[in-house]
Amino acid sequence: MAGDFPRGQTAIAGIATYGIGECPGHTTMEMAAKAGLLALADAGMPLSQVDGLFICLPDDVLAGLSFAEYLGLSPRFTDCNRTGGSAFLSHVATAATMLAAGYIDTALIAYGSNQRSGGGKLSTPVGSNVWEAPYRPLFPASSYALAASRHFHEFGTTRRHLAEVAVAARAWANGNPEAFATGPLTIDDVLAARMLSSPLSVKDCCLVTDGAAAIVLTRTDRARDGAKPLVPVLGAAVATWHNAISQMPDLTTTAASESGGRAYAMAGIGPSDVDVVQLYDAFTINTILFLEDLGFCPKGEGGRFVENGGIAPGGHLPVNTNGGGLSCCHPGMYGLFTIVEAVRQIRGDAANQIPGVDIALAHGNGGTLSSQATVILGSAATL
Repeated sequence: MAGDFPRGQTAIAGIATYGIGECPGHTTMEMAAKAGLLALADAGMPLSQVDGLFICLPDDVLAGLSFAEYLGLSPRFTDCNRTGGSAFLSHVATAATMLAAGYIDTALIAYGSNQRSGGGKLSTPVGSNVWEAPYRPLFPASSYALAASRHFHEFGTTRRHLAEVAVAARAWANGNPEAFATGPLTIDDVLAARMLSSPLSVKDCCLVTDGAAAIVLTRTDRARDGAKPLVPVLGAAVATWHNAISQMPDLTTTAASESGGRAYAMAGIGPSDVDVVQLYDAFTINTILFLEDLGFCPKGEGGRFVENGGIAPGGHLPVNTNGGGLSCCHPGMYGLFTIVEAVRQIRGDAANQIPGVDIALAHGNGGTLSSQATVILGSAATL
């Protein structure tokens, strides 16, 4: 069911990143605020026009309140809904419907994390649930390893297929000056890397970096006169089927199959209409699962879809063109960066620019393949 999403009535008017890689000496709030102010400058809007705040921070469960206080704002609405890395794409769905209804006029969605310079490891307040903890899994890597193992068993997917995803991400990162991890990476490098949670090696896992990002949404009629090309929101859908991996109904099918289908219906398009894809690749198996569940290939064919550089530069589908969470950045919740890169591709100013992009799909993942959120963005020509 598509619902009554206001297709094209809202648009992303400003975007920014800040402190990608290492950003020592900054708090998470400082990073999010700097990204937010840069996004407003990109949109040509003053801070005083913001009346809707959306944020997640790794160290502040009431970040919506703290963000308003830090910026000196008294917004009509704040939201710090936490669904993991998918939260920011959920924020887009909420903000777009509120903007179209006239409840707010300008929404600022922001995120910041200093997990690399602050501690050097994943910063998350969650862990394995009570039923899984006795088996001492590595959280969250073992959950994703379980899904990968099942995909291997059911569909013949191999570690080489996973390695193809990591190598493609590195190839894109090598063309992106903002990417944290660059340099040569081969299939053999990935296969020979230290095993973390079988079948996932450290090269199948995302980076641990600092980083902040922000986007500004407003109604399309207000964004038309902005300094940057119009990027309307065509569809935004969210689905949650479980929290703990032990409760996942099917380890090889995620709720992206629901969020993607609803987002396509809202946008009035199908997978074949999408020019560029940005997926939340916390682990290499994510990319394969989401390519299948979002309809870019049949279930079980994801491994073969990425073979021979299928999603690398020059492949048949450009995926994670900034290098993704595997090679560009992963500050703990990567979702907002998928939107930033999708907007850059539509504007025509991405580091690895794909010619003629009119439709971009950004997809976020939260928890252990738990929360899935899909946002479809278009150019002015798609209205």
